[in-house]
Amino acid sequence: MTDHRGVPSKFFHEIYQQTPAWEVGTPQPQVIRWLEAGRCTGHVLDFGCGTGENAFLLAQHGLKVTAFDLVPAAVEQARTKARERGLEVDFRVGDALKEVDWPIPFDTILDSGVFHVFSDDDRPRVVAGLRAALRPGGLLLILCFSELETSEVGPRRLTESELRSCFAEGFQLEELTRTRYASLAHPGGAQAWAAVFRRDG
Repeated sequence: MTDHRGVPSKFFHEIYQQTPAWEVGTPQPQVIRWLEAGRCTGHVLDFGCGTGENAFLLAQHGLKVTAFDLVPAAVEQARTKARERGLEVDFRVGDALKEVDWPIPFDTILDSGVFHVFSDDDRPRVVAGLRAALRPGGLLLILCFSELETSEVGPRRLTESELRSCFAEGFQLEELTRTRYASLAHPGGAQAWAAVFRRDG
């Protein structure tokens, strides 16, 4: 998985005609660990929410959650589930590669399996957008595939050095650990990184 061109947006629109591998029907275990560790606080932005399982977990624990995804079909499924579960989450359709005028900066941004789909050329724009959406001192939580994952299935992998270099400007790395990304295509989960960055003032 050395393709540095990233994943085209067309893929995500098409994959929701079936069940994508990342739609496991439950929150990601790593997101649960972050929540239990107190890493998710205040107003949270779920960056690339899919059909909403991570967002619902946060809302169930009393957090204010705004969530967006590129794919309208995914957002509509998330809104339907929110109504069925009686949970309040502000679900929106949005494109991370376009400037988004958020009403306020967020205290926490959760990226569960999104950053690893972008090309090298797009990464700086995405990082700048994340920093603009996060308040000074706020936390950015990133769960992404690691270069330790050897299967042929899934997005491109990120190395530790790539993560460090991508967020070297405007962020401080507080924690970087090996973890697993739950996936229907990876029994036991794919090898992944769990990174916690704090935005500079």
